[in-house]
Amino acid sequence: MNEETVIYPLYRKYANNKSFYKIISPEKFEEIQLLKDNRTLHVFEAKILPDRNYIHDLTFNYKEHWVVCEEEEYEKIKSSL
Repeated sequence: MNEETVIYPLYRKYANNKSFYKIISPEKFEEIQLLKDNRTLHVFEAKILPDRNYIHDLTFNYKEHWVVCEEEEYEKIKSSL
């Protein structure tokens, strides 16, 4: 996948199902964290290079740390917040 062919949003998660990501653009993503009984939604907008690099890794280099998540799974969790 190269940067010209990316169609947003993309969805990723940790294999342990504790964090779920919706990559909205090269500069913005949402993260849902599941910690015990707490569920939190964070919206991130990249303002510095390390943030952009993190989003780039979520988009292109995710196989070492994340797995693909289906939109339905992400939205189901988000709707339960």
